[in-house]
Amino acid sequence: MQTDTKAIDLVMLVDDNDTDNFISKRIIEITKFAKRVEVKGSGKAALDYLRENQNTQENLPSLIFLDINMPIVDGFVFLYEFEKFNELVRNKCKVIILSSSDNKRDIDKIVNNNHVIKFITKPLTEVALDEIKLNNI
Repeated sequence: MQTDTKAIDLVMLVDDNDTDNFISKRIIEITKFAKRVEVKGSGKAALDYLRENQNTQENLPSLIFLDINMPIVDGFVFLYEFEKFNELVRNKCKVIILSSSDNKRDIDKIVNNNHVIKFITKPLTEVALDEIKLNNI
């Protein structure tokens, strides 16, 4: 079986930690995993971006790497608000949790969300990106 290694058009990083965003963005660029990376420093900024672009398919990310622990709009609040988007947004944008949290209750709660397709422990690595590609996520 041939795996399609075509780069994803757009991914979004949602994390309040600038260092984590920098590392994740670099690994995505180095591996040519995505053509474009949209970085948002808060859950609120990410939701605002999705609201502004909800009817523009090419500006919607195929994957959203979402941190759980952020001030004000954390990963749980983000997912709650994400449910309210139109079908285009909910179907196009797949959410991958990228977190340093090892709280089992948090992990169980978040991976049971319909829009979360994977949980990755920080930092984002080439191996994790390869696994995403292999599973055609």
